[in-house]
Amino acid sequence: MTLPLLALAAGLLSVTAMATPFPKDLEPINIVTRQRSYLYPGFQGLIPDNDTARLGLDFQRMLRISHTLYIAARDHVFAVNLSASAEQIIPQQKLTWKTKDVEKCTVRGKNSDECYNYIKVLVPRNDETLFACGTNAFNPTCRNYKMSTLEQDGEEVVGQARCPFESHQSNVGLFAGGDFYSATMTDFLASDAVIYRSLGEGSPVLRTVKYDSKWLREPHFLHAIEYGNYVYFFLSEIAVEYTALGKVVFSRVARVCKNDNGGSPRVLERYWTSFLKARLNCSVPGDSFFYFDVLQSLSNVLQINGRPAVVGAFTTQANSITGSAVCAFYMDDVERVFSGKFKEQKSSESAWTTVPEDQVPNPRPGTCAGDGPASSYKSSTTFPDDTLAFIKSYPLMDEAVPSVNDEPCFTRTTSRYKLTQIAVDTSAGPYRNHTVLFLGSEDGRVLKVLASNHPNASFTSQLLEDIDVFNPSMCNVYGEDKRILGLELDKENHALFVAFSSCVIRVPLSRCSDYGTCKKSCLSSRDPYCIWLKTGSCATATPGFRAGFEQDVESSRVAEYPDSCHDVLATTRKQNTAADSAYGVRRLPDPDKSSSSVHYTLLIACVLVAFVLGAFLSGVLVSCYCGQGGGRHRAGGRGRAAGQGPRDGAAPRPLPAQPGQAQRPARPPAPPAGRQDGRVLAQALHLLHPQRRRAHAL
Repeated sequence: MTLPLLALAAGLLSVTAMATPFPKDLEPINIVTRQRSYLYPGFQGLIPDNDTARLGLDFQRMLRISHTLYIAARDHVFAVNLSASAEQIIPQQKLTWKTKDVEKCTVRGKNSDECYNYIKVLVPRNDETLFACGTNAFNPTCRNYKMSTLEQDGEEVVGQARCPFESHQSNVGLFAGGDFYSATMTDFLASDAVIYRSLGEGSPVLRTVKYDSKWLREPHFLHAIEYGNYVYFFLSEIAVEYTALGKVVFSRVARVCKNDNGGSPRVLERYWTSFLKARLNCSVPGDSFFYFDVLQSLSNVLQINGRPAVVGAFTTQANSITGSAVCAFYMDDVERVFSGKFKEQKSSESAWTTVPEDQVPNPRPGTCAGDGPASSYKSSTTFPDDTLAFIKSYPLMDEAVPSVNDEPCFTRTTSRYKLTQIAVDTSAGPYRNHTVLFLGSEDGRVLKVLASNHPNASFTSQLLEDIDVFNPSMCNVYGEDKRILGLELDKENHALFVAFSSCVIRVPLSRCSDYGTCKKSCLSSRDPYCIWLKTGSCATATPGFRAGFEQDVESSRVAEYPDSCHDVLATTRKQNTAADSAYGVRRLPDPDKSSSSVHYTLLIACVLVAFVLGAFLSGVLVSCYCGQGGGRHRAGGRGRAAGQGPRDGAAPRPLPAQPGQAQRPARPPAPPAGRQDGRVLAQALHLLHPQRRRAHAL
């Protein structure tokens, strides 16, 4: 019996060792509680305004241009000078744009609280002009404003296809080459999703094919960027290639050529001739990939490992387990996928397959006129009908865009709150050589992550801080959730602006001064923004700082540092306790003190070995004691058979006492053999389980 148990234990250990481990959630090195975040300045809008006091700020988006932060909300746009005092957020300028169509809005059956002007588009048109669009009580309208004064410049223009009809609909927009590229819903019922180009001089108005699910199917637009000859749109939508599994959401990147002029009068006239889209693959590798399919937020083009890339926050499906991840994508990988194979579905019942290369027309669909395979064509209007018909039917690429290193740089699966926003600093620290992620979540927290993106990096990603930013006294106007709606990085002033529905809070990028004169705490924080000065204090590193300092971001050699600050902490326990309570900083155990923690694989092995040894020893002891009891029983039987014992049914009589000798009390009769064996077994179990002695005695 022992050998099978040993074999089972060895098998379980081998399976545990061979299985690909799923990334564990990182524990934060430092936790900043809500008591500390109460000290951070915030902005709630125009408090004296009756609508603001009743409904809150209704934040929509933020835009940072040079030293000014623009905050778009309901009926207002506020301009905040970033170079002003960090103690408060006071806008230097504001524009007020209220709707005049409230009565028409209520007649259409909308709630009066929805019949406001929510500023959904706010982008720079040029160096001097802002382009803004608002829902205008379900009548979208756009205007130009001067950056210097926030005064209206020119007449209003219709906002349809440039701005959504209501505040909860998604949209993106940007100016590229003098044209305005937008992605939103074009109708009151939100049934027609569109990627649209307009307002250009000399460029025709173009859009995606209407009501064609192969082009767009219930999209949620997240971001748009200009890169090279293209404009890229990042979105999530219902996957047409997985309709058999229900409504599965995939993240996509779509692109169009900036010099696209539409098709011929026969095919795709006034429609994009260069529209292509591909899936973004953010997943944990293994025998069975675990996907984070829903894109939530995306950065602009950054430099990752010296290559242009974008970084995004992804989550699992709405009906799946709660999980979030951060993945980066090289732009040259995106372009490579768009130069690859196409995907097709030959009939509505058939599976999606790869289009054979010999069926792809020339010039290659999706290329820009005058470039590459289409260099001989001056305009897309002269493309052959075969190319135009192909792009109309097959806009989906076969391959998905892989993430950097083919895996996320950060995952979080044990929290029931998902990530919602991302801001990235790729030049953190005095040497500008570290990447720090700021991740907003549904529960009002900001996770500060030191990212490891290089495949040969000497360290893994670290969760530096978990910051509880949400301030109920400031942000909870009428019971809205804690979801973070926007993050804007201000590196020059060492700040992060965190936007909720009813407030915007300014959070410092680091809290280096909290470590004071404790060198060990300063260096073990692994914060690229913190350095240990020769003067004996922890300070915030300014870019380009080269004076004498120490920093340990990658290796975390905590055990090597002298424990000099503990004596100080011991003598000033009351002061530190009060400071921790006031600042909301919870001190975590030093990593060297937690070295006694046992890895779960070793723990499982110890449990299995203990079980096997316990079963083996139990069997040996029980067998020995039972064997002794059985031998005595057999010996008694042989004595009676030889006539040495009493007759059956007769009790033994004691010997008569000798004169002068005290009579001993009669020995009680021996128990039957079966009862004696039971007592032996009980004694064996008593030896194996000392904690049960008292129970046996009772």
